[in-house]
Amino acid sequence: MAIIKRKEISGMNEEALRKRLAEFRLELSKARSQIIVGGSAANPGRIKEQRKVVARILTELHKRKNNIKNNIKITDSLSPKGDTKNTSSEKSEESMNKGGV
Repeated sequence: MAIIKRKEISGMNEEALRKRLAEFRLELSKARSQIIVGGSAANPGRIKEQRKVVARILTELHKRKNNIKNNIKITDSLSPKGDTKNTSSEKSEESMNKGGV
């Protein structure tokens, strides 16, 4: 279960996001230092979830900074469907046929 849901993050203002980001980073550093000292984490799954929440908050802040909408789809326009590119094995076969016969 997420600590903070994406909808909650998108609904927060920038100041609140920065405050929550600082809180999660502090909490995460405390958990990591506890592990380094020799103890074990009380809840190892929570560390993973905290890292994800920090990334989500940073992503949301980046989107707001650059005015990026959430509904943008990235398409692979460089290689359209049905594009037949020669693979390295096909290239080597072609070069052997040209030079060898």
